[in-house]
Amino acid sequence: MGRSALGGGRSTLAAMANPPDDVVVLHDGPWSHRFVSANGSRFHVVEVGTGPLVLFLHGFPEYWWTWRHQLEPLAEAGYHVVAVDLRGYGASDKPPRGYDGFTLASDVSGLIRALGERDAMLVGHDWGGALAWATAAFHPRQVRRMVVIGSPHPLRLRAAIAGDPRGQLAASRTLFTFQTPRYEHRVTANDAAYVESLFEKWAGPRWRETDDYAQYTRACRVAIQIPQAAFCAMEYYRWSLRSLTRPTGWRYAKLMQADITAPTLQLHGADDTYLLPRTAEGSSRYVTGGYEWQVLDGVGHFPQAEQPDLVTEELLRWAKAS
Repeated sequence: MGRSALGGGRSTLAAMANPPDDVVVLHDGPWSHRFVSANGSRFHVVEVGTGPLVLFLHGFPEYWWTWRHQLEPLAEAGYHVVAVDLRGYGASDKPPRGYDGFTLASDVSGLIRALGERDAMLVGHDWGGALAWATAAFHPRQVRRMVVIGSPHPLRLRAAIAGDPRGQLAASRTLFTFQTPRYEHRVTANDAAYVESLFEKWAGPRWRETDDYAQYTRACRVAIQIPQAAFCAMEYYRWSLRSLTRPTGWRYAKLMQADITAPTLQLHGADDTYLLPRTAEGSSRYVTGGYEWQVLDGVGHFPQAEQPDLVTEELLRWAKAS
């Protein structure tokens, strides 16, 4: 299954002659691709290594490939490493519903069981971080340890949007923009140029000057054009805002007040202009297990890509502390 959109299979240009299909995210590497059924959906996972499970959860506008620098080093250190395309992304199923916080956390819980494990160290970035927080709150026995990257606790983010109008509210304008019906067509227009604009706004300047940045952002532009992927990505944002005035949102907020007992490492770019460091820092109030906070200097919203070696070192340190 190892055909790659960036080489070793159909070229990106050939794939883009028509809307791309799932093959564009099946990048070659020292891992295997397979599909796992969990929580009523089929998920594409990338898997390497044996040992305790480390499950990687990506954010927007990305897919599993965001963890390309971390997968092999953790596998070599003795871990069963899995990166998943979240519901609606990449080669995973793209159902029209199920983008609420409860279903998404159940996706993660179901994946852990479907992978044959009782628990996992969760590593989540952006939306993947929000899912890690929710899984640790709703399914605490399945979360052994946790690393959250560029992602405040969801209740902390809500409070900051309401209480920091010149800071987090202004930085969160995409949350409100994405409520527009059919905005997914804007996201995919002009070869998904909008995705490139988000990376330019959110990424740190040093990474933007590298070949890795150019290659990765191009891959994300292709992946978001897989039919229905952009619509599904918008649904995450739409539920998060629209649920605020609905009973399901009130229940979610109440349950998210649960103590996070899993030891949690929180990494955040000092130059993150999308989810501000001061917003994320307040997340510690929800963690009763071991907790560590680190701000990464000169890094924007994508630490795992901008400083991959540093992030890998921190993941290994945190995993081995268990």
